[in-house]
Amino acid sequence: MKHLVTLAFALLISFSVQAQDQIEWMKFEEAIEANKTNPKMLLVDVYTDWCGWCKKMDKETFTDPKVIAHIKANYYAVKLNAENTQRSFDFMGKTYNEAQMAAAMRVRSYPNFVVIEPKLQNIAQLPGYRKPEEFLAGLNDLVDKAFKQKQ
Repeated sequence: MKHLVTLAFALLISFSVQAQDQIEWMKFEEAIEANKTNPKMLLVDVYTDWCGWCKKMDKETFTDPKVIAHIKANYYAVKLNAENTQRSFDFMGKTYNEAQMAAAMRVRSYPNFVVIEPKLQNIAQLPGYRKPEEFLAGLNDLVDKAFKQKQ
């Protein structure tokens, strides 16, 4: 019985530690607000509810410890439903719903990852499903090409 209690306690601790090690997804306007006090790039995961590859990214890529650590350290992570017309927010003096924002960012396929630099002026896209290593490599390459050369 003593071993059973110890095992149950160990499993409980394991689950709580694992639950903390995840990406903290924000709403678009929350990331913009956070960026005002602590500038970082935004990583916007543009998805749809019917997109199987989007769900695969959530399940496999966005649960990878290296991906989680990289995103937490370098980005405000945003989930944006490209078909949601119900929820609106203000950005750069205009009101958008999520579908309008996805269209304004010229997203036409899913999943699609839009990176917005900290000054919120330039964006770049990384479309398509990617395994964890491919996602990190593609993201780093995109940022190097799109933003670092402009500095």
